[in-house]
Amino acid sequence: MTTLKGEHIKLRALEPEDLEFLFSVENNELFWEVSSTQTPFSKYILSKYLENAHLDIYEAKQFRFVICTHNNTPVGMIDLFDFNPQHKRVGVGLLILPKYQRKHIAFEALTLLIKYAFTHLDVHQIYANVTADNTKSISLFEKLNFKKAGVKKDWVYSNTLFKDEILYQLINNNQ
Repeated sequence: MTTLKGEHIKLRALEPEDLEFLFSVENNELFWEVSSTQTPFSKYILSKYLENAHLDIYEAKQFRFVICTHNNTPVGMIDLFDFNPQHKRVGVGLLILPKYQRKHIAFEALTLLIKYAFTHLDVHQIYANVTADNTKSISLFEKLNFKKAGVKKDWVYSNTLFKDEILYQLINNNQ
């Protein structure tokens, strides 16, 4: 699918071979704040998740893409979640492995995902929730014309601190 191929990366569905990658990401405590995880995942649970990863977004209401280089090296993940075809909206979450950050991968992945969601899923809006201290993500979403729609005060509790979470929206004005 050409919609999911960029200049430097591509987005692809999860494969059974992604078990080790998924295990390392899901069990990395550095990422738990953004995934609302508090306990590790077993390989068994993740293998069951992979077995159901083929479900259609209209059925599961979510879909996870692996962000890969063109030689198929996984460098991150980008998720669509809370898909609501009735109201034509979907949430997006993005994670880039630290060694691949600051290489414009997140920008390219999000650009591809926006095009996919507006074109193939016919959504009217994409939204993202970003903690107020995540300046990299704030910059990324604002570069791609997401607008700040509101702030949820003390929404995320992490490392003995409450953090505000900002709601960003990108409205498809071409519909």
